[in-house]
Amino acid sequence: MTDVIADMLTRLRNGQMRRIVSVKVPYSNFKEKVLSILLEEGYISFCKKTEVRKNIHSLEVGLKYLSDGSPVISEIKKVSKPGCRLYSGVSELSGFYNNLGVTILSTSKGVMSDRQARKDGVGGEVICQVF
Repeated sequence: MTDVIADMLTRLRNGQMRRIVSVKVPYSNFKEKVLSILLEEGYISFCKKTEVRKNIHSLEVGLKYLSDGSPVISEIKKVSKPGCRLYSGVSELSGFYNNLGVTILSTSKGVMSDRQARKDGVGGEVICQVF
């Protein structure tokens, strides 16, 4: 698999469809940063790094559900794909679902949400959108 972020998002989506409490994702720094944004925005309950074997790690991600049992993440999609990268300037960043959703960007100042990117005045590659 070449697109590791798409794989991670699919694991989250499949876990919520099956109403699983937590899912495991192979570790990378980039995935950890994307998941930390989802944690800050309140879409997941926890994200912790666990050691599978010596020097092999994974991320355990706690999925969040509403009181009626429906998942907090109703839509999560990869925007920029390996064959077609999508970049957005700070002036082109618009709110996702009337600013109820979040767009995650990879900028020159690191991985951040669209709100933080507008605040810092930077644009970058659009990674995914979550609602």
